[in-house]
Amino acid sequence: MNEKQSTGLAQRRRFLKHLIVGMAAGTAPLPRLQAKNATTLPADQKSFVPVMLTPYKKDKSIDYKGLEALTDHYLEAGAKGMFANCLSSEMYELTPEERLRVTKTVVKRVNGRFPVVSTGSFGSNAGEKADFTKRLADTGVDAVICITAHFAEAAETDEAMIRRLEDYLGQTESLALGTYECPRPYKRILSRKVLAFLLETDRLVYHKDTTEDIDAIREKLAASRGSGLDLYNAHMGSAVGSLREGAAGLSPIAGNYYPEVIAWMCQHATDPERREDVDWLQEKVREMETRITANYQLSSRYYLNKSGLQLELTSRGANQPLTPDQRLVVDRAYAEVQVWKERLGIS
Repeated sequence: MNEKQSTGLAQRRRFLKHLIVGMAAGTAPLPRLQAKNATTLPADQKSFVPVMLTPYKKDKSIDYKGLEALTDHYLEAGAKGMFANCLSSEMYELTPEERLRVTKTVVKRVNGRFPVVSTGSFGSNAGEKADFTKRLADTGVDAVICITAHFAEAAETDEAMIRRLEDYLGQTESLALGTYECPRPYKRILSRKVLAFLLETDRLVYHKDTTEDIDAIREKLAASRGSGLDLYNAHMGSAVGSLREGAAGLSPIAGNYYPEVIAWMCQHATDPERREDVDWLQEKVREMETRITANYQLSSRYYLNKSGLQLELTSRGANQPLTPDQRLVVDRAYAEVQVWKERLGIS
């Protein structure tokens, strides 16, 4: 084994170590993310991994104390990992140094209890992407996430994407990686061909899926079975179906409103004794998301404040303030969710 292979394997084993630590604590962390030859974790343990918001002060500088409090809130709600510096974090509105500091803050706060992933594929070419990826890895993050659309224009072929990925992979020292079908700059769905290429590298440990298509999810799960890749579904409409098909967990924006509900869904999705409740909840969250997510960056903060946080209703990307009607929708949604929690026994 050469030095680069050894480095990559060591990081994948570190990823697994975080999972085992969570298991020993009596929790169900990111399941089945594993190094080669490592023990496979139980497939029925599903995990909620929040796509984290970035709190700001009134002047729109980052509120790092608020970020620590938000991280704690996710953990207390039952999160078993964190996706920092993602689209919900307004990663495109952050400077490179802010992306690094946000990630490092979350890594430090989580303190090895569960894995933390963060987006690193920023730059105009493979060299720039690789340089930032390595800087991000130095924060202690467990895997660096690649935005699929960062490696090809919308009209370009899979072959062009693979060529750029090869260049990038050759410069990133076998670090553990993930993929995210981010809607910006455009949504590029991971094709069979590109997925097969990435799986062959033995470096892919995480995929955030945004296809909103259970058949496409099922296909990816079949293609990656036994590889050590975990799939996290962003789509609440197919949430339970994907978990029952073998997805590792959920990473929806709904987790920035009622994270404890999403964590409960992950915990019980494959429990036959709670099947009726899980199916009932699936329909509730599917409908709720159509109402509650208007002006998402601000409405999510408003909801979280009703749950005890003290976040400024400020966002670098939001174009309009939260309207009285939008606040009323969130107020009613919050009250409705309390009824759900009472029925399901969520504290």
